Amino acid sequence: MKNKKIGIIFFTVFVIILVGGYFAICYVKNKEAEAVVEEYVPEEEITEEQARQTIVSLYFPNKETNELNPEARLIDIKEIMNNAQDRLVNLLIEGPKNEKNKKIIPEATKLNKSYFEGDCIVLDFSSEFLNYAKEEEKGKENLVNCIVNTLTELTEVNSVKILIDGNENEEFKEIYSRK
Repeated sequence: MKNKKIGIIFFTVFVIILVGGYFAICYVKNKEAEAVVEEYVPEEEITEEQARQTIVSLYFPNKETNELNPEARLIDIKEIMNNAQDRLVNLLIEGPKNEKNKKIIPEATKLNKSYFEGDCIVLDFSSEFLNYAKEEEKGKENLVNCIVNTLTELTEVNSVKILIDGNENEEFKEIYSRK
């Protein structure tokens, strides 16, 4: 009698496990069938113009701390394809977009020309460049470092030499490298 009870209990547990397993497998299969992978469709296609854009870093001093901050700009690759250094310097001359940063290159300054001497870029500025904020503690240092840090982001530039109207100037006679 005892063996019959144990056999019936064993058989009942076996049937319950078997039926439960069957329903568990059916449930999992139904869930997998419901999980249809949908293709991601962007809200708008990337235009040719957007595909040609890249991010460049320009350096400007912070108005409060006077420390240099990088400012990212999205520009068209075509603008920097030839003479990237000219475009970057002209963006520095225009000044920052971020209100927390201040313009460092003096008003009315123009880049007369630029050219390479090895991995050194020579920048020839108009005489207005000498009107930088000499009264500021880090005026000259920030001016030079903004230019050097921005241009050394280009792989072909390792140092910068500054000329004023085609001539070496006593204030900017060094060849500047990134620090």
